[in-house]
Amino acid sequence: MREKTPIDIQAEVLRVLQLEAEGIQACADRLRSGATAPAFEKAVHLLADALGSGGKLVVTGLGKSGKVAQKIAATFCSTGSLAVFLHPTEGLHGDLGVVDPKDCVLAFSQTGNTDEVLRLVPTLRRLGVKLIGVAGNAQSQLAQQADVWLDSSIPQEACPHNLAPTTSTTLALAMGDALAVALMRLRGFDAEAFARNHPGGALGRRLTLTVADCMQRPELIGTVSRDASMDEVVVAATRSALGGVLVVDGPRLLGLITDGDIRRALSRREQFFQLKAAEIMTVQPITARADELAATALERMENRPRQLSVLPVVDPEGHWKGLVRIHDLVRLL
Repeated sequence: MREKTPIDIQAEVLRVLQLEAEGIQACADRLRSGATAPAFEKAVHLLADALGSGGKLVVTGLGKSGKVAQKIAATFCSTGSLAVFLHPTEGLHGDLGVVDPKDCVLAFSQTGNTDEVLRLVPTLRRLGVKLIGVAGNAQSQLAQQADVWLDSSIPQEACPHNLAPTTSTTLALAMGDALAVALMRLRGFDAEAFARNHPGGALGRRLTLTVADCMQRPELIGTVSRDASMDEVVVAATRSALGGVLVVDGPRLLGLITDGDIRRALSRREQFFQLKAAEIMTVQPITARADELAATALERMENRPRQLSVLPVVDPEGHWKGLVRIHDLVRLL
């Protein structure tokens, strides 16, 4: 390896980002001009037809294009479109058995002449499988043999020697994402369906966690009657230590007393212990429903001039069921 050559790192990073952005922009310009619009539209419909007939999407590619293909197969799956990655070399040695006649194959090859990918084509043709090729050369064998060719040509690679796949793989990745998102929209894959595919992690929790999953249980919540003395309110607030006490009449919620309400009432000094719960409570407080998303409740608490620290949880009849704290929502979401 040669001795390191001093470079302007900032300028080099900027050059790479600019070249890769130009590659994507050039593809967008071709689509905007109408030159490639029919091909993209046909490709998305072929993908949708395969899924609609009970088939799946088979994504393939070799080398860096194979890495892109693996990511796009995962993106298809996460957005509701059944997909698998097929390594072309393994496909030539038995794994082509994964391909069903109802499937659609999406093949990535920047040169369009990757031998291992092209050697899959005869078998795909015998099966009657539709083939979408993503390649940077209109005269390549993949472009000529595919049912649809998507133009992934680029001005140049970001590699200073114009050799290492850089701009080309970035564009292929973006084109695969575009196909996946367009297919998702065409098939009506909504947020609820997305949540079913993403049960884990922060994203899954925001889409699936309900208030019932986060709220404090009734036996842990301090409650008082509307005629309760401030002694009783302070004892209930101290015992529960949840930041709020519910004022109730049996199952009915009458009001809410927060720790802030108690502090403000203390400004009355000697009158404090003559007050009743009804005099300092918030009547008809903002509430949450047990079956609503926790993220929705958190938004309700945060998007206000003054942030709310707790919300009573009630059922449709106004009967209290629990208490949810902003602290718990933030921690879980």
